[in-house]
This record gives sequence, structure tokens and C-alpha cells, in this order.
Amino acid sequence: MFVQITKSTRQSGKTYLSYLVRESFRTAEGPRSRTVCNISDLPPPTRDLVAASLKGQAFLPADQVQLHEALDRFLVAIGSARQRGLLKAIIYSRLLFPCAKLFLSHRARGTWLAAACGLDAKESFHEDDLYNAMDQLNGHWVSLEKQLYQHAFTQAVRLVLYDLTSVYFEGQGPEHLARYGHSRDHRSDRPQIILAVATDTEGVPLHLSVLRGNRGDTQTLQGLLHTLRRRFGIQEATFVFDGGMSSRINLQAMSAAGLGYVTRLSAATLQSLIAELALEEQLELGDRQTLMELTHQDKRYVIAGGPWRQQRDQQRRQSRIDKAEAELKRLAAVKRKKVDVQKLASQVGRSLQRLKAHKYFTYHVEEGGKLQWERKEPLIAQEAHQDGWFLLHTNESVQKCSSTEVLSHYKGLLDVEEAFCELKSYLEVRPVYHWRPDRVVNHVRLCFLAYWLSARLGREWRAKGEVPRVLRNLQTIRLGMLKVGPKIHRIVMTEIPKILNKQIQKLGLAALFATPPRQ
Repeated sequence: MFVQITKSTRQSGKTYLSYLVRESFRTAEGPRSRTVCNISDLPPPTRDLVAASLKGQAFLPADQVQLHEALDRFLVAIGSARQRGLLKAIIYSRLLFPCAKLFLSHRARGTWLAAACGLDAKESFHEDDLYNAMDQLNGHWVSLEKQLYQHAFTQAVRLVLYDLTSVYFEGQGPEHLARYGHSRDHRSDRPQIILAVATDTEGVPLHLSVLRGNRGDTQTLQGLLHTLRRRFGIQEATFVFDGGMSSRINLQAMSAAGLGYVTRLSAATLQSLIAELALEEQLELGDRQTLMELTHQDKRYVIAGGPWRQQRDQQRRQSRIDKAEAELKRLAAVKRKKVDVQKLASQVGRSLQRLKAHKYFTYHVEEGGKLQWERKEPLIAQEAHQDGWFLLHTNESVQKCSSTEVLSHYKGLLDVEEAFCELKSYLEVRPVYHWRPDRVVNHVRLCFLAYWLSARLGREWRAKGEVPRVLRNLQTIRLGMLKVGPKIHRIVMTEIPKILNKQIQKLGLAALFATPPRQ
């Protein structure tokens, strides 16, 4: 059935629109249609509802719309009912409109956030109340993380991806936690903390650790292994991590514990390994466009790469060389009244180090102060021969993990790393303004819970759209209250943008937007 809109003229000469519900069917004579009823006299909203229903759209009364078991089952033992509601509001706000606790009340105005969290419609979201709710997480995190793991993974996890990132502070940060270290945010001028996150292959997080900002990458892995085995019972798994954690001690400890690993080694290690290969194997590497597997000193390696990575390496090296030569020409052209040869040479060295091009040039300063340089062409040619390749190392056997699977595992880590960096920015974990250590940790944990929800949605919506983008677009749909005197007469919803209609239908969310919630 469908609604057909036709024009009809009455005796007064005026033209009216008729809304007819018609049915199409087929007979022996061919296709036919008939009028089932005339709905022209119904109120326009009712007519629209009938038309939408006949198109297959589903509708649900607003008072039946609820969020079932999203977070309730995990927070049931934490704080009071209102404090649990405030915790949920903080978590949902990280997904919808990340902001400081001080501005949550402003950003939540005109949204369904309070109702979705079981809070009073006039909830103030006062900053002190939010902080007190955050404090209720103290002493409950281990139990909460276990519940999240059991809910997300009905079977034991066999492949764990491990990644590190840093989050900086505005101000000094809490004592014994905020430290200066290698900043992945390129803010070496700020104290920071290190976040260690373990996920499955689809990016659903298993565990989060908050570490001191000056903690070395190699010092984080064994603590993670101990926690995963003790807390989640993971005894057999393959761990995938980047080269920063690939110390000899870590790899030996994993093999001794019967755990598998796949990790990437440095470019210097790749060059050293290739130099030890026979000439035939070196020529074979230059000719291959796929994977090359080899065993050297009883260790298994996979050399992988591709044309796109080769082009990237070439462009990156050429860009560094070009910038370095431009800087050398600038330094050579500077007119100096008195030349300090040693000082100028040091300045050249620092400039080349900053541009990451020091290894590509030799240089010297003559007695008269003239700067001379030249490219290291043999080194550049040797590096160009290895463009596009990177070195993976694993202790898994060929029977258990083929070379193709080794590469696939590492690519999974790259995907998760990219998604995590995007979510870190999207959820606005950084910068952190808290100064109490427990509140810093709890702030990160709440962001972790938002990340967990987003990743779980991503598992279901992966083929339907990008989770952060969809959530942020949905946040543009807001509620408005029509007041007559002190009484709220009606609650209305802003019009859903046309570009979101298809996405909402895809995700099965149309029922949530059928009718605005009642006060």
C-alpha cells in the first residue's frame, strides 16, 4: 500500500489535495490499483505518520525508549543512583560533546542526556557533584574491568594488540605521576602520563594502565602480561606490539612464559640483517614485491612492504634532503664578521639533526669560514634499495602462523593504533586539568569506558558507518521546550538533517527519533 496525493476541484472552484491510501495488485488483465481509504481529513501529523508507516518506517512511543544494559550492569555497585547517572552522563558526553566537567551543564542543555542517564530533567551537572561521582570509581576498577572483559569476550582472546600513547597536562599535574618524557603529542614542554592499552583485533579494549610520563616503553610490557594473566586468565595468546617494546629481555620473558609475539624491528636492524644475507638473497629481496621469510641465528623474520610504502619512503627521504640542502645554503650565505669554525660546525650539525638528515651529508668548515658539504651517495643508494621494506620478528612457528598471518597481525596493530589516536583526540582525553592522582586516573578511565562503548558500537556498525562521525552528527539533533508561563506546554525535536535519514535507518535507530521524549 502507498499514499497517493491527487488534486481535486470542488464546486467553489478551489483546488484541494486529496490523500488517498491505495493498494496495488495484479490480475489476469494486468496491474490494477484501488482506493482503500481517504485520509485527507486527518490532521497533517497523523497523515505523515500513516505515509511513513506505509513506507516501512518503524515507530515507538517515547516512554518505551530506554537504554538497556549499556552501563547499568557494570556500575550497579558504585555510589548512589544519582552518582551512577552522573558517571553515565560523563561517559556519554565524551562521545557526543567532549568538554570539561565545568561546561557539561551548558553543553547538555537542550539534549536528552539527563533522561538517558536516569537523572532529573532539571539536573544541574554541578562540577563538584561530577567530581564526587568520579571518586566513587576508587576501589572498583579491577572488578569493573573484569566485567567489561567477560561481557565483550565470551571466548578467550587469542590475539592481543598492545599500544602506548601519551597525554599531557596543563600545569604541573599530580606529583609522582606527571613526568617529562617522550611526547607522542609533540608537547615535550609539558609533563605527561603514559597510557598503555591492550585491545583485540577489532579495537575493543581489554585493559588500560596509567603510567608515569617518563616510563620507558620497554618497561611496560611485562607488567601488562602479568595483569592480563592474573586478571583475565589469558594464558595462551599472541601479542602484537611495536618496536619500542622489543627489548631482548621482554622477548625472552615472553618465550619463557609460552606466549607468542609479533613485533616490528628497527630499520637499522633490517639493514644489519640484510648485510649478513648471502648475495643471492639480497638480490631476491630487490626483485620481490611480496613477503620474504627467512631464519637467521634460529630466529624467524618476515620482510614485508609494498609499492605504496616504497613511494612514501622515497618522498620522505627526498624531502629531508631538500630541506637540509636549503638550510646548508642559508647557513653558508650568512655573512659573519668573525667566524668561529667550531661553533659553525656545531650549528650545522644541530640543523641537520633537527631535519633528520644528518646521515645523508658530510660537511666541514674551512679555516676562512666557508662551509662545504656533499651528499653520501652510496648510503642514499643503499637505503633506496631497501625502500618500502620493514622487518617483522616472531617466535610463532610456521605451522601456527604463516608469513601472511604475521603481516596481517601487524597490520591489525596499525589499524588499532590509528583508531586509538583518532579516539584519543575525539574523546579529548587531553589536555588534563586535574591535579589529584586518583582523579587523573579516573578521568582516563571514564574516557576508556567511552572508548569501550564506541569500539563495541564499531563492531556492530563497522559496515554501516564510522562511529565517532555518526555520533557527532546525531548530536546535532536537539530538543526544545515550548513554555507557556511556568508550564512546559510541549517538547519538540529539531528536524533531522536529510543526510542523516539513511544513516539512522541503517543503524536501526529510527525508533529513537519517532517522537520526542515527554517531560
